[in-house]
Amino acid sequence: MRKESDKDRSKMKAYQPSTKTTSQMRKTSNFQCDGRKHCSQMKSCEEATFFLNNCPNTKMDGNNDGIPCEKQWCN
Repeated sequence: MRKESDKDRSKMKAYQPSTKTTSQMRKTSNFQCDGRKHCSQMKSCEEATFFLNNCPNTKMDGNNDGIPCEKQWCN
């Protein structure tokens, strides 16, 4: 195996985390975290995805693949 050189490292893109805070994301969306946790409480895949990505303690991704409510909304 060859050792990674400085030239190789300079070609890699650095990870750029979002500069928005969770509260800022909540404000810019049509949805807001309101305590709902289950797919039966959602009205769309978009809403379920927002909740999964932004709200604590959701129970919408049983297989942990990042896609919520696959049987109900996101199929």
